[in-house]
Amino acid sequence: MNLRIKASYIEIAFPFVASVLMILGASTVFPEFLSATYLLQQLQIAAFLGVIALGATVVILLGHIDLSVPWALGGAAIISTTLVGTDHAVLTVLAVPAALLFGAFVGIINGIGVAWFRIPSMVWTLAVNSMLLGVAVLNTGGFNPKGAASNLMITLATGQIARVPVAFIVWIALAIAMMLFLKRGGFGRYLSSIGYNEKATYLAGVSTSGVIFIAFMIAGTCSALGGVLLAGYANQAYQSMGDPYLMPTIAAVVIGGTSILGGKGSLVGTIGGVTFITLLSSILSVMQISEAWRNIIFGCIIIVMLLLQTFKHRRS
Repeated sequence: MNLRIKASYIEIAFPFVASVLMILGASTVFPEFLSATYLLQQLQIAAFLGVIALGATVVILLGHIDLSVPWALGGAAIISTTLVGTDHAVLTVLAVPAALLFGAFVGIINGIGVAWFRIPSMVWTLAVNSMLLGVAVLNTGGFNPKGAASNLMITLATGQIARVPVAFIVWIALAIAMMLFLKRGGFGRYLSSIGYNEKATYLAGVSTSGVIFIAFMIAGTCSALGGVLLAGYANQAYQSMGDPYLMPTIAAVVIGGTSILGGKGSLVGTIGGVTFITLLSSILSVMQISEAWRNIIFGCIIIVMLLLQTFKHRRS
């Protein structure tokens, strides 16, 4: 048992240690990487991916996966900026809540398919993502939607408190709230137990369908919040703005030590994974590595982590 605990701590610490070593190594070529301005900027950018990855962690703990992230994010961004663009005070106030409700609604649809109809999450959520894409294209005609971010959205995405990005504060506050929710109630234990063995958990008297349903709602809401933050950062919504976040989200969760097979993981580890992915993306960008090669690198990282997890699972 102690060996398992130590291994878990090592997996959680790995992305944080790797991030520090990566920054120190890169600073030998680009000294500005160690400046407070650069590091705070990276924390702000990491927050956008971070809030999405928190929701993804909850779903992956179940042994499922949510591939509707791109258009749950993009749809929330379009809804929020469109309501602000009406210049109606009431609709402007409702922009953020409406976007979050949209994300929760997407989570409900995913939960119905996975928890009630027992359709594999990869297939169902991919189909939902495709439908959301179609609805968006029908609504906008294939062009970028009109509208702009509200002052609240801009503040959440770009504001600062004592030089600390507000987006980073939102991310960490959300992470702490989710940790307390998972640890103080039975929900967190149910997530892990379903990931280990859903049938045994059901026979123990747990409403596994309800747990899966709530997990996808949380994931959808987190994706929507990510869309709100990104729209505030860009002061607009645009087509396919969520596409670049699917692969990094999965990579961050896996690097953070959460098993893609379910049953084991940590939100703290996910925070480390998000930090690592954000810094790696920044360094690759500074080195002028193309987007194609970045995708290849992210894919290789995921494959390596999956192989390591599979090897450990077989040994255990």
